[in-house]
Amino acid sequence: MNLTAVLVDDEQSTLQTLERQLNELFPALGIVRTFDKPEKALYYLNEPANQPDILFLDVQMPRMDGLELLARLNEINFQLVFVTAHPQYALDAIKHSAVDYILKPIDPDDLQAAVAKAMERIRQNREQEQTRELIALLGENIRASGKIIVPTATGLSFIPVDEVLHIEGAEGYTKFHLTDGSELLSSYNIGKFEKKLDQRIFFKCHKSHIINIRKVRSFENEGYIVLEGDYRVPISRANRKFFLDLFQ
Repeated sequence: MNLTAVLVDDEQSTLQTLERQLNELFPALGIVRTFDKPEKALYYLNEPANQPDILFLDVQMPRMDGLELLARLNEINFQLVFVTAHPQYALDAIKHSAVDYILKPIDPDDLQAAVAKAMERIRQNREQEQTRELIALLGENIRASGKIIVPTATGLSFIPVDEVLHIEGAEGYTKFHLTDGSELLSSYNIGKFEKKLDQRIFFKCHKSHIINIRKVRSFENEGYIVLEGDYRVPISRANRKFFLDLFQ
């Protein structure tokens, strides 16, 4: 895994020591820039394309300390390792979600451990991103085939739209009522499904109920929609006009 690093420290001796140790311990880690002036580092890092995989940042520096530099960044897309001469900054490291902090003078074992943690976190993040991309692509393909993805306790179910009668939300869970009388329970809340449903087919008739419009058989004035098989679902007063307009 080829990664990049930027080093920021007002002491040239620390920068040189850190760069030398990183080159020895992690030759595949490309050190793209070093800065002994935090103002220049801030200007450089505020360009999104310049952000490294790992930033080694001194805490105490003149004119602008490391914490202020972080606060003034437009975004942070790197793993952070604090370099400090003061152990009390460990708490600040935790608050800023730093991977680790290294005390000066830099101990090679501490440095190796910190970089290993950063690399592991980067690896996990990349795997998660790849998984999200795969799920998104899978979702597009599944939806194009006329199915709904329903995460359940045992895995994923791919349900044809025409087999969904009614979707019901309750206490953070979502229950799918199917045309064959069976049910599927998902730990996802109904709001997550609502965003992905085809609005031409599904209608939210109540804050906790979504129906398949194709399965509607009648409307009852007392506030119910009757679906196939005399299945009754409540409809809120606020949604009645919207529902009736669908059939005008």
